[in-house]
Amino acid sequence: MDISVVVPLFNEEESLPELYAWIERVMKANNFSYEVIFVNDGSTDGSWNVIENLSKQHDCVKGIKFRRNYGKSPALYCGFKAAKGDVVITMDADLQDSPDEIPGLYKMITEDGYDLVSGYKQKRYDPLSKTIPTKLFNATARKISGIKNLHDFNCGLKAYRKDVVKNIEVYGEMHRYIPYLAKNAGFCKIGEKVVHHQSRKYGKSKFGLNRFFNGYLDLITLWFLSSFGRKPMHVFGFLGTLVFFIGFAATCGIGIDKLWALSNGVPQRLITESPYFYIALTMMMIGTQLFLAGFLGDLISRSSNSRNDYQIEKEINL
Repeated sequence: MDISVVVPLFNEEESLPELYAWIERVMKANNFSYEVIFVNDGSTDGSWNVIENLSKQHDCVKGIKFRRNYGKSPALYCGFKAAKGDVVITMDADLQDSPDEIPGLYKMITEDGYDLVSGYKQKRYDPLSKTIPTKLFNATARKISGIKNLHDFNCGLKAYRKDVVKNIEVYGEMHRYIPYLAKNAGFCKIGEKVVHHQSRKYGKSKFGLNRFFNGYLDLITLWFLSSFGRKPMHVFGFLGTLVFFIGFAATCGIGIDKLWALSNGVPQRLITESPYFYIALTMMMIGTQLFLAGFLGDLISRSSNSRNDYQIEKEINL
């Protein structure tokens, strides 16, 4: 099979028939063998009824229904797991992503050799309350991930080589960082394609400012896990040792100052009356706790079932 189209959706019953008809038109015009996997993320409208009707009329339509709303990442995870095509295309169900982009994305994967191609909605039809946070978010994601050539990490229209979706785990709300997840899994040939962005025709946007702040927290989590997930002692142990020795040096300095004062008959208050003593003591305690956190993190990491889960691309005579 050439292409699997994975469409996560939540309350998009009005757009689904039009979206499928558009996808079908593009696929037939290019003689692609394909399947369309609709993942119904706990919709409360008639979206599932529409998917059932489409599947009865078209053998290539498949559906997954969640009992409740879990989010886009779980929907993509289940869609990726079910996909059978050599190239997997993801797009949103609100008709803002154009299926006309599919042939170009497919060509970049199969002929140009990209592992992943992300759409770039250069001209957007979104309000400023969404476009400005998106620009700030993407600038930060480029800086932290090191993927300098992507302008729109969160674009729903993406194409993947099959190996990519079968070797990454999309969880929580990490769908925003699939290019970063792919890079960490060893799929480094990541490209971008300028795509057409259409204004929303049906329903309303699911975007909220809470997603913007959550996105930054997820980015920090992903950066930390990718950098120190297998070696937490390297960060916590280093910080703990540094903080402990600064506190220890400060304590020694206070003690030496007190001894000097006593030996020279200079009146000085008790060490325990100095706030610097307690600051130094607190730093030593914090340093010890950080070191122990790193030690415990290393123990947990070593007992993890995935501690030796490495991405092996090919083997010879093994």
